[in-house]
Amino acid sequence: MKQIDVLYSAEQIAARVKEIAKVINEEHGKKAELVVVGVLKGSFMFMSDLVRHLTMPVRCDFLRVASYHHDVNTGNVRMEFDLTQPVVDQDVLLVEDIVDTGNTLRFLLEHLHSKKPRSLSVASLLYKDVGKARDLVNYVGFTVPDKYVIGYGLDSEGLYRSLPYVGIFKK
Repeated sequence: MKQIDVLYSAEQIAARVKEIAKVINEEHGKKAELVVVGVLKGSFMFMSDLVRHLTMPVRCDFLRVASYHHDVNTGNVRMEFDLTQPVVDQDVLLVEDIVDTGNTLRFLLEHLHSKKPRSLSVASLLYKDVGKARDLVNYVGFTVPDKYVIGYGLDSEGLYRSLPYVGIFKK
């Protein structure tokens, strides 16, 4: 196993997820329900922890897109599978693991807007300021350096998703 430097510990992540949920509860709490859409595969841990702290009724769905091949961003986003439930006139929260260039997020926002939700907001565990996409994200957990990050759902060639923290490989 490669050596890893921890950027954010499991405890830091847990505390930040609770803080994000508190803000979402305050902003969406009066609405009837929230459809939380996880972007697979990377967001599954963040989404799971986040929805457990939401106080309004929540429906969960998932979609999957791909833009990486062997840990390298190809620049092309492709839909691998779509939502299983309609979101017309629903309040939707899209949950991402990381936003960097913003290409994938822009693709997803356009796709979801075409489904006519009442509202659409975005929560991302991590934000990497390389694509000037910060204005697209309503709720950000942490800003990370321009390095390849792993753990807490984020992988490297399918491995390291199960780490309870977010880290980077040591040089």
